[in-house]
Amino acid sequence: MLKIFRKRRNVFIHLLHEQASLTLEGVEILKAYLSYPAGSLADELTAKEKEADESRRILIDQLNRTFITPFDREDIYALSRAIDDILDYAYSTMTEIVILKVDPTKYMVGICSLLRDATFELVMAIERLEDHPGVAAEHAQRAKALENRVEDVYREALADMFEETGDVKRLIRIMKMREVYRHLSNAADRGDEAANLLADIIVKTT
Repeated sequence: MLKIFRKRRNVFIHLLHEQASLTLEGVEILKAYLSYPAGSLADELTAKEKEADESRRILIDQLNRTFITPFDREDIYALSRAIDDILDYAYSTMTEIVILKVDPTKYMVGICSLLRDATFELVMAIERLEDHPGVAAEHAQRAKALENRVEDVYREALADMFEETGDVKRLIRIMKMREVYRHLSNAADRGDEAANLLADIIVKTT
């Protein structure tokens, strides 16, 4: 019975880790795209988003077919959803840049760099969740700290945008850029949510 329980536990941690790793790869592609907005990188991010979606579908299917889970199935589902949202917002950041014809800024690159680091911490937290929950909690806390730094850069970017607002064309550009920043901020918010969920899981299981 113990062996069966351990096997099922490993399955979900493995699937969450796989999904988080694909998300990390996607955020890294977005970071590269913001530095050099090439069509090939946009295609890579599109493909990675679809791959991560498939990984989540497999996790949900496994969740629906499993009676006993290592921790609350609601927490598994919510964590998977939050991780999925990170990449969804990373993808929508790229699509908004293309549709609105926005030139990436240093602030966008900075935010995405912090988002990448936070996502890496989430991957490490999930990787350590089973055998080293204390270390997993440290990684989750680091992810939250990085999200706070995103908010600082986000506010700095907004302040910089609104320094000159007299020209109509500049106002339109500001509105477009703010939409892109909003997607990046939302991605970071979902990372913070994922870190909180991981912290809750650790508390419940230790």
